Amino acid sequence: MSNKKQIHLNGFVQNSPSPHSTGLWKHEKDEGLKHNSLEYWTETAKVLEQGKFDAVFIADVLGTYSVYGNSHDAAIRHAVQLPAHDPLLIISAMAQVTRHIGFAPTVSATYAQPYALARQLSTLDHLTEGRLAWNVVTSYLESEAINLGLSGRLPKSQRYDRADEFLEVVYKLWEHSWEDDAVVHDRAGDLFADPEKVHAINHHGEFFNVPGIHLTEPSPQRTPVLFQAGASPRGRDFAAKHAEGVFTKGHSLEAQKNYSQDLRKRVVEQGRNADSVRIFPMVLPIVGSTEEEAYAKYEDLKNHVSYEGTAALLSGHTGIDFSKYNPD
Repeated sequence: MSNKKQIHLNGFVQNSPSPHSTGLWKHEKDEGLKHNSLEYWTETAKVLEQGKFDAVFIADVLGTYSVYGNSHDAAIRHAVQLPAHDPLLIISAMAQVTRHIGFAPTVSATYAQPYALARQLSTLDHLTEGRLAWNVVTSYLESEAINLGLSGRLPKSQRYDRADEFLEVVYKLWEHSWEDDAVVHDRAGDLFADPEKVHAINHHGEFFNVPGIHLTEPSPQRTPVLFQAGASPRGRDFAAKHAEGVFTKGHSLEAQKNYSQDLRKRVVEQGRNADSVRIFPMVLPIVGSTEEEAYAKYEDLKNHVSYEGTAALLSGHTGIDFSKYNPD
């Protein structure tokens, strides 16, 4: 008898009213407007865990979609991933009301600092009792770079070079700074941890100089589960080297098959087992008791979509200003 494969499901969310289906915040049954409520996130986590989901995958951006019309007005008008609240701060509350589901926040390796982020993620790994992941991105919005002190986006190759070194630094902090038995909690001997077993990482590279020790004791996983969503050849190489889970948006079965084959080939080239990376294609199920009911729901949802908001989102993704083109 052949072994059955176990499907893995992640709930795709963002700390924003209507992140990927622009305009649906207007629907009478939509609850995205409650994204700034802690109860919204604790209930979301409980529902997903009850539905046997593996993780809550939390998307994020650090800028506005302002390619459309060379302005952020459309993004503001239609809530195009805006407001964009922090993805990390909701996790401990969701962990408190669940027991099994994991949490995969998105944090950019282009704009974060490895020394500080390693502490944040280790803290969350402790608070979730080892249920933390990290979706590593290199960011694509020009507005992110400009508002974070740069004159513009770094070239893609440089962003991935920085991300590779970023991972090198956090690996050293998580895996090599504190030995397994460094923390002793010896009350009688007045010794919390043995300094001989806590080591400075002395990292000096092209992008980062981090000489010191990791600021937290080893967390349950040390290194959280790593996700990645790169689609370019360089992004796929990065995923093949580092990721345990890959998020993808294949628009056909054939495209998804080609992506999976290519990624697994790259994984093997990195010296890893081809099946060591889980691939998560994005799906948007619309459920009804009959096919007719499901299609009626689909039409209802379409009627709430914002054209200008969708064009603004697509403009940000592609770098093409779709305000210059006729909608037809």
